[in-house]
Amino acid sequence: MNHHFFAYLYRLKYIDRWSLMWNMRRDTVAEHSFYVSAIAHMLCTIANEVYGRNVPTDRVVSMALFHDASEVLTGDIPQPVKHNNESILRNFREIEDVAVEKLLDTIPAAISHVYRDLIKHHDPELYRWVKAADLLEAYIKCLTELSTGNREFIVAKQQILESLQKMNMPEVDYFLEHMSASFEKTLDEITLN
Repeated sequence: MNHHFFAYLYRLKYIDRWSLMWNMRRDTVAEHSFYVSAIAHMLCTIANEVYGRNVPTDRVVSMALFHDASEVLTGDIPQPVKHNNESILRNFREIEDVAVEKLLDTIPAAISHVYRDLIKHHDPELYRWVKAADLLEAYIKCLTELSTGNREFIVAKQQILESLQKMNMPEVDYFLEHMSASFEKTLDEITLN
């Protein structure tokens, strides 16, 4: 029997994000997942090295890597659509649950429990790190689009920044203070500094 899990994952590169907005550069769910994983690693590293915490970095990064895997079946539903009202959000969550189960069915039984824990059964305390990384990646998208002169992302940038601030995570504040401004610079500007 063939198991199609990785064939599905490879199709994440065909799914665009930010579909309701004009983009200078299109991003895919595959790219997004990589960057969310890298940012999650950085946030955990900041937590552990700067703030003396003991966050299980490998676990958080693995969760981040697969956090949008179900979108290979659902597509990327834009935030304004998903969060338009409670009924739409509830229905979308049900659709997402069905998609996750269908995707998990494509993994060999002997290893499916490993991926089930990464894709579906999230520890809320650890998933908080993934959510922070997800928001930071969206914030960075806004910064890079705005730096090209694309004003389409002005409101999104402010809304995402407010969501990040509400998380009350010093690691997020550290990232914003020490790293986010670089995304508004050109290659020459970051090379010279």
